[in-house]
Amino acid sequence: MSTGGDVACKDVVELITDYLEGALPADLRAAIDAHLATCDGCTNALEQMRETIRLTGSLSEDHVPTAEREAVRSAFRAWRSDALPDPPPT
Repeated sequence: MSTGGDVACKDVVELITDYLEGALPADLRAAIDAHLATCDGCTNALEQMRETIRLTGSLSEDHVPTAEREAVRSAFRAWRSDALPDPPPT
């Protein structure tokens, strides 16, 4: 992804959490701000994430039954392994 100002919707969605946490470099945050100013879809996604955080902010791990917690962890591990690039050949 280039930080020259053009940010794709896919990039915005992938970076929403970092955006909300203030964890992005200033140039990337500015590029996302510019994108959000013209993209209703990404603005809606950002607001949905804010609402999700607000609604779930008081939940802790203890609120989630063990079976469901393990199912989420398993799904996340599978997603991460699919999202990570294959290691280079040795």
